[in-house]
Amino acid sequence: MYGVSGTGSVVGEEWGARAARSRALAVLRVRGRALGLAVLPSAVAVVLYAGGVTGHFTGSGWDTARWVVTVLALLVLVAATAVSLVVARARPAATPTVELAETAAPDLYRLVRDLADRLDVPAPAAIALTPDCDSWLEDRTHRAHRALRTSADGDGAPVLVIGSPFLWWMRVGELRAVLAPVVAGTGPAAHPDIAAARRFVRGLDAAVAVPANPGLDPLRRFGAGAVGQVARVLLRACRGHASEMERGVAAAGSERAQAVDYGVRIVAQEQVGLAYAGWDRLLTRVALPAWRMGRWPAKLDAGVVSALTELSRRDRLADGFSSRLGERPACDLLEEPGVVDEATSLLAARLFHGGPAEPGPDWSPVEWSQYPEEVVDRKWRTDAARLHQVLDGLGPAGSAAGSGRAVGDGPTLTRVIAHLSSEQASEPSPEPEKPVDACPAPDTAADELPPAPGDAPAPARYDDMNADEGAEVGVHEDVHEGADDSDADEGADDSDDEEPFNPAAEELAGALSALLAREEAAREARVAAAALSAEASARSAEKDDRSGAAPAVVVSGPDGPLPLFPLQPPRSGRDLLADHVTAMVCCAAVDTAEAVPGLDWLDGPTLMVGGERAADLGPRVLALVEDGDPEPLRLWLARTGVRPEKPVRLV
Repeated sequence: MYGVSGTGSVVGEEWGARAARSRALAVLRVRGRALGLAVLPSAVAVVLYAGGVTGHFTGSGWDTARWVVTVLALLVLVAATAVSLVVARARPAATPTVELAETAAPDLYRLVRDLADRLDVPAPAAIALTPDCDSWLEDRTHRAHRALRTSADGDGAPVLVIGSPFLWWMRVGELRAVLAPVVAGTGPAAHPDIAAARRFVRGLDAAVAVPANPGLDPLRRFGAGAVGQVARVLLRACRGHASEMERGVAAAGSERAQAVDYGVRIVAQEQVGLAYAGWDRLLTRVALPAWRMGRWPAKLDAGVVSALTELSRRDRLADGFSSRLGERPACDLLEEPGVVDEATSLLAARLFHGGPAEPGPDWSPVEWSQYPEEVVDRKWRTDAARLHQVLDGLGPAGSAAGSGRAVGDGPTLTRVIAHLSSEQASEPSPEPEKPVDACPAPDTAADELPPAPGDAPAPARYDDMNADEGAEVGVHEDVHEGADDSDADEGADDSDDEEPFNPAAEELAGALSALLAREEAAREARVAAAALSAEASARSAEKDDRSGAAPAVVVSGPDGPLPLFPLQPPRSGRDLLADHVTAMVCCAAVDTAEAVPGLDWLDGPTLMVGGERAADLGPRVLALVEDGDPEPLRLWLARTGVRPEKPVRLV
């Protein structure tokens, strides 16, 4: 019905608000029916006792009925009280955000309040940033979330959560237009019936998750499971009404916001899609390699501007978007944009990779100017060290591939090329169990690998380096899911199911997958230990809060282990081997030719030869890995002046 009239704002807004209120009442009726069902045995018991007092229900049969109904009523009341307490005290999920105090962004608060005044709705209680390309209102009135509030004003109003990439990419006018429908949602949210219905639904949702808490003893876990089942039944009963209520709230806010910057909003929506594309590319291609190296880019939001500017330069569909950069960016509304950018960048690393909550020796920030040397070059040399460690573990077959002098002089590119272009590596070794530090074959479990002896300096040195800095390059699909014994077997079997390619590369890819499985398992164990420690600290802080002691500083974060949204894509053994061979070629080019590591804002780490990207290197490496043909790569090495027989410098 709304949107049919000339403006549509009044009719559509009233329709959306009425629909939301009617659905909220339907949700509250579910709560009322549950309460009525809980007190029904008590009401029957009262009637039976009243009949006995007045002389209407007399006799032994009525006495027995009174006792049975009384016991049943007490049991039901105790169960209903337990369910009510769990629903009321359960902590609703809170989005991980960076809280912005008004002193840190007075202009942004002023813009939001002015927008609320123009829309004639209550202003949000606070503003928070999230490393995502979205914006919404979030209720944090629960007592467990009070420590996250940065303002004492508007205790009943929701918090406005803004995607941090919007502040850096959008202009001030575009941000105001995008936030208008979101801020308009505070009007319906202030209605008592809608607010009560939302609290009830959030409480039920939180109660369902209570049995999963690891700190419960068996008896409490059993009781929490029973409460969770009741909460699930109530959630199913009000799920449809809650969904329609939120649609009505969104419709009312959208119609009300049409009166503010409607034309600008149409243009700004294009920037939302563009920012999402650039942000996703920046995280997966640029930030993820740094996170795997134990470094986190400290200016991700500033990097998304460079990525989108580069995209507009390459893509004619985005032509003209970079011309907006002359206008005032929305990040100027912050007092210290660099500090806020660093905080959101650290939160992004926690959410998408599972890094620590605080910087440390093994988790340090990196500036974009230092990225090529600190991340790209180290990534290549880490992969090259891993590749030669696996070659050392393959035994005589790996050592016999190529000329004796080139292979014996150290970690050279010639050794890798000779191994991948030779059929000898695919033949069984005459003494397969002799080298104790050999990496497992593709059908060997990762945990069955014997430890390296003390007299093997290269593998031992590399393992120590991995323990300190973590492993880079995408892991195998099953490594991502746990990297236990069965996962390592399945990951090796996946490569066997593929179409056979270079036999020497098959063996090397399987050994690489097994080694990466061990490294990933060790990293996940460290992340799990850190998550358990953080959870124990949170429970201790919650107990102190209940006892009246001074609460500890609470950091806004998710409930449960991190990462919440892992970005690691499933990788096959062939992809891993191609990445490692490419890294070895890049190391040789940097050490023996006039090449330098570089950063491409859309593609991540890249090799710069003569000031230009080496875009033709990938197909030549694939020809060597898949077909065992070294000629295309050798021609490229000769043309660029790379000397493959020279040893490269490893980490």
